[in-house]
Amino acid sequence: MLTQFQSYPFQKLSALLSQITPPDIPPINLTIGEPQFQTPQNIQQSLITNAHLLNKYPKSSGEDYLINAQRSFIAQRYGIELKAQQIIPTFGTREVLFNFPQFYLFGVQNPTIAYPNPFYQIYEGAAISCKAHTILMNLTPQNAFKPSLHDLLERAKELDSKPHIVILNSPNNPTGSVLELDELTEWVQKALEYNFVILSDECYSELYAHTKPASILEASLKAGNPNFKNILALNSISKRSSAPGLRSGFIAGDSEILKAYSLYRTYIGCAIPLPLQKAAACAWEDFQSPEQSRAIYASNLSIAQKIFPHLSISPYTFYVWLDVGDDEAFCKHLYATEGISVLPGSFLGREGAGKGYVRVALVYDTPTICNALERIQRALKDFESKQ
Repeated sequence: MLTQFQSYPFQKLSALLSQITPPDIPPINLTIGEPQFQTPQNIQQSLITNAHLLNKYPKSSGEDYLINAQRSFIAQRYGIELKAQQIIPTFGTREVLFNFPQFYLFGVQNPTIAYPNPFYQIYEGAAISCKAHTILMNLTPQNAFKPSLHDLLERAKELDSKPHIVILNSPNNPTGSVLELDELTEWVQKALEYNFVILSDECYSELYAHTKPASILEASLKAGNPNFKNILALNSISKRSSAPGLRSGFIAGDSEILKAYSLYRTYIGCAIPLPLQKAAACAWEDFQSPEQSRAIYASNLSIAQKIFPHLSISPYTFYVWLDVGDDEAFCKHLYATEGISVLPGSFLGREGAGKGYVRVALVYDTPTICNALERIQRALKDFESKQ
């Protein structure tokens, strides 16, 4: 079974570039969505102040102060008042995306998971671990890089099997596409009609230039589903608070599902250390510090749009999804000529999805990103002239 798992995209990239000697200039890594800014001092100080709590075991269900901080975030961000039983603090969201399908699909005959393609590779890992059939929802320029509900239902009909779990990812990694509130509402309606669970991965929700993207929780209310039946939203502070190492996320929505999932979590060893919970609560309650990094990302996107005026760059991301023709060849050319590494889109998809694109992570300060994008533009022109 382990042989079915593929190497992570970053491992594939290392192998791709391993025989190349970059120029003698400082390299720039634009492959990973890791904010290159200091975690805010209030979060760091909370971690230091509460380090003494390491002598206590944390509860698997999370401490009340963290639960309340996350509920407060949702109330302030979306205007939704969740009950305590409608949310579970998690050790980031990666562990949830991997283990929730194993929990939910245990004992299900011929389980089926659908997710966007290209994708965050943990979706594929979850499907493999469940021995689930996979329906890939291809993201293409023709569908504006949005998963097609119609295509999913047609594909399920061909397979004579309904999906049991549908993973949505809006704002999307890697393309930056966003499902509008009405589109999300239609997904909720179909989840109720066909009785599948939506796992909505919303980890990029706080990266926007102007208008805040909608949540599946808002769509659930609009669909007349106030108890969030079959609806679960996931989010984290990794991008929002420049704190990926803090590993703080949540899963929120259907309390009936979460009640059983909470019991399951007592067995899997993902309890969050108390100092981290204290620091995470501080981060979720902080709406000022995230605005500073968000403004930088918005500025970076604006510069990218000026340097690549032919692109329609999403305002809901810190990535540029750049069409380069031959993605692997361009990555090698860029690294060899400019010492800049970006991620081939084909490493993020299957069956040809993502091929021809590269993902560029605009995660540094604006002067660094401006310099890098100008060099990428120069390398692309040189690359295209040689094709």
